[in-house]
Amino acid sequence: RMPCHNQQVNSINNGQEHPMKQVRFASSSTTVPAVLSSSGPSDPTDHPVHQDHIGPQLKLLPLNDQIRELQTIIRDKTTSRGDFVFCADRLIRLVVEEGLNQLPYSECTVTTPTGHKYDGVKFERGNCGVSIMRSGEAMEQGLRDCCRSIRIGKILIQSDEETQKAKVYYAKFPPDVYRRKVLLMYPILSTGNTVIEAVRVLIEHRVQPKHIILLSLFSTPHGAKSIIQEFPDITILTTEVHPVAPTHFGQRYFGTD
Repeated sequence: RMPCHNQQVNSINNGQEHPMKQVRFASSSTTVPAVLSSSGPSDPTDHPVHQDHIGPQLKLLPLNDQIRELQTIIRDKTTSRGDFVFCADRLIRLVVEEGLNQLPYSECTVTTPTGHKYDGVKFERGNCGVSIMRSGEAMEQGLRDCCRSIRIGKILIQSDEETQKAKVYYAKFPPDVYRRKVLLMYPILSTGNTVIEAVRVLIEHRVQPKHIILLSLFSTPHGAKSIIQEFPDITILTTEVHPVAPTHFGQRYFGTD
């Protein structure tokens, strides 16, 4: 038999949940570069962000030059909308792929066209996506490109004009969402209030926080910390933690700026 290379296979047939795969952890000893170095004047928000006491629930994609360039183009105010959408879709795809990599799998053996046995893995059934409208909808196509038949629910949350608190206006999920692992999609985590309200709605539908993986592109330290303090069992996957989030993302992506 041919082994499945580049991945150590752990069976979940013993009833235990599959452990999360290795990505960067944001911990008290982790320093995340804030911006590319420059010779210009220093600004407090340009300094590296120390992720103190956020915890292992926050996972960062392994940083490389490709991701840094995509982050830079998305943040650049001179980027055309066409380039913005193109780079955003690329970054979304990377986050979605890593999010899928956090889902449970089991061992399997297949037969190749040459008749050899190959020991590999297959992902378990019972997953779904949930997008927080409207900016979360930008991530739906990236998820469908990776999982053609995956079911996707939606939540619409907006700030109340009088209280400024997050208010749920619409929520629709698969009927058996409580049995599924949920990939919750929201590209920008600023205050974290919208996501917190969305998770509360999922909990009302009997989804356990430990079965929720939040997929985002950018997060502030405050946003990530607020979500984890409220739901210690949730997993957050993002590409960057920085005190200044590109809150213009939704307007630029959908052309409403």
